[in-house]
Amino acid sequence: MTALPNIKSLSKEELRNFFVEYNEKPFRANQVYEWLWKKQVSSFDEMNNISTSIKDLLKKHFVLITVTIAEQQISSDKTIKNAFRLHDGKITEGVLIPSKTRMTACISSQVGCSLTCAFCATGKLERLRNIDADEIFDQVALIKKQAEEHYKTPLTNIVYMGMGEPLLNYSNVLKSVELISSEEGLGMSPKRITVSTAGIAKMIMKLGDDQVKFNLALSLHAATDEQRSKIMPINETNSLEALGEALQYYHEKTGARVTFEYIIFKDFNDSLQDARNLAKFCKKVPCKINIIEYNPIDNAQFEKADSKKTDEFAQFLEEKCNLVVNVRRSRGKDIDAACGQLANKNKAVN
Repeated sequence: MTALPNIKSLSKEELRNFFVEYNEKPFRANQVYEWLWKKQVSSFDEMNNISTSIKDLLKKHFVLITVTIAEQQISSDKTIKNAFRLHDGKITEGVLIPSKTRMTACISSQVGCSLTCAFCATGKLERLRNIDADEIFDQVALIKKQAEEHYKTPLTNIVYMGMGEPLLNYSNVLKSVELISSEEGLGMSPKRITVSTAGIAKMIMKLGDDQVKFNLALSLHAATDEQRSKIMPINETNSLEALGEALQYYHEKTGARVTFEYIIFKDFNDSLQDARNLAKFCKKVPCKINIIEYNPIDNAQFEKADSKKTDEFAQFLEEKCNLVVNVRRSRGKDIDAACGQLANKNKAVN
């Protein structure tokens, strides 16, 4: 017996065609679509303006699957880490990061990751599969609800910076952004959504061709090929020269500035010469730079850079190189929820 399809995998047009095929009024598709995406119901029975016969028809042909929270941990700094259970029982993670000016959802695009970055706990996991667009959407919807329930504050920003490489799940990521930003979905502005990549040149160019409206961030972390290849194997097939050309193409197509993420490591990429190298690369396109504190993970050889050295590094980029720089302090370290720490270590889901 063939498993029934998840109704959330259908477009509104496909829903409309389904109802026409079964001699039902096409506007039923609008009603069902609103229940799925605007109201985020978890069962057909919750659709209370739909007749029992229509619900029975839907149950006969589809299932309605939603992501659930398998475990939740709250940090001393109010960061909330979630272990999300997907439709096949696999677990991925997402984080709610509250601050004075923002309420940010950090979400995942893959279960595990294939890129094996040396400083990242997720990179030590096997990539099990891509996360479907509706599962990405559900992560955001659940974190949005958390923000409202725990902190009485609406979600303001979304970053695709959790588990996985978003550009290796390109179609699902773009579809999820469309659902999240649609007025028929969560109605979030694409300008409040940032997709972060470890650097896949041809896919960055595809973002330009598709003229995406969301923000792009590149996880750079080193500004010479020799250094970057030591910590990010993807650099061997996507050199800094190739990335620079792809980013210039992306900017020409979209007019958008790029965010560069730079985790600063003690005695590896924290010197003023490293800052000069970084400035040279970053000036290829209009940009801003986020200097990120390193968060320790198990069995890694890196250490957090000295705070004074980090501030001097950022000051040099700002004052000597005239670049826009933010230093991002770690959040959620005590529950392994900080940047680079997501590795499904939640006790209840091991």
